[in-house]
Amino acid sequence: MDNGSESTRLAWGPGSLDRLEGVAGAGAALGLRALIAGVYLALCAVGLVGNTLVLVLVRSQQRRRRSLLNCFLLNLAATDLQFVLTLPFWAADTVRDFSWPFGGAMCKVVLTLTVLNMYASSFFLSAMSVVRYCTVASALRPRQPGTPGAVCVCCLLWAIAVLATAPTTLFATAARVGGERLCLLRFPDGGPDWLAFYHLQKIAVAFVLPLATLGTCSLLLLRFLRRRRARWPLGVWPRRCSQVTRALAGVLLAFVLCWLPNQALTLWGVLIKLNAVPWDRAYFLAQAYLFPVSICLAHSNSCLNPLLYCLLRRDFRQGLRKLCGWAKGPADLRRAPDSRAPATVLSH
Repeated sequence: MDNGSESTRLAWGPGSLDRLEGVAGAGAALGLRALIAGVYLALCAVGLVGNTLVLVLVRSQQRRRRSLLNCFLLNLAATDLQFVLTLPFWAADTVRDFSWPFGGAMCKVVLTLTVLNMYASSFFLSAMSVVRYCTVASALRPRQPGTPGAVCVCCLLWAIAVLATAPTTLFATAARVGGERLCLLRFPDGGPDWLAFYHLQKIAVAFVLPLATLGTCSLLLLRFLRRRRARWPLGVWPRRCSQVTRALAGVLLAFVLCWLPNQALTLWGVLIKLNAVPWDRAYFLAQAYLFPVSICLAHSNSCLNPLLYCLLRRDFRQGLRKLCGWAKGPADLRRAPDSRAPATVLSH
């Protein structure tokens, strides 16, 4: 690609795998593309079921006990749900060796929704970590007022995500490159290296900042709990601390494992584009084989979010049993305990 253009899969252009000398034949390349397309379709199915259940369960709970955390959960599930609907398009694009068959308008829509989810999901995950810490930190203090500004906060986060996605919306297009029609970003020629700045923005805003927020809030929460351990009944503290530590570690690990490989490879490409490091065969092979795997990992985050933030919570599991007709008694969604009680807050 020229200085101002980028394929949706960076170094993966038409036939790039088939042209790798001494690395893999055309059959292996087709098999890899088919495998990745199958993973996309599987992620789509899992994400549709998981995020739909989250929307139903959280909406049911919001009608009984409104909270800022649940408001963020609703928006997180909504953005993940709209994202997984784009995966069949990427599956078809991948199996065709990234020859885009759906036209320019769909390229702009699908690519915009994909990038919008990346930003919105990261923002809502960060906001939820802040709310979790603030909720636990105020659990032993007098009750705080409700959350009438929850809708305003969510609208602000969506507005920031839309603003960050604006370059994608403006410059996404389907264009012919090397005889094939690709869905790509085409920035204006001349001036600064827009593509490098575009990727640096994604790395900083959608990964580094959310990771710093998640890590800081997790450390503050653990420090707060250690300082309050004397107030817990005998035998309750170790169990609760272990539960909170596992939950926080799971959230952090999921975010890092899903996004770090893709962001690291993207940063590598940016450094090459800025002539900070040389282009070599290792980078080409990494882009040809590791980059698509990193994309799959990043996409899987939208399927893991429902498990990490809803379906592992006891009240939501009971709500799911009731929804499926498995519950023997009333679900906790009907008689949820005080949201300010430490045990309940920590389970969230």
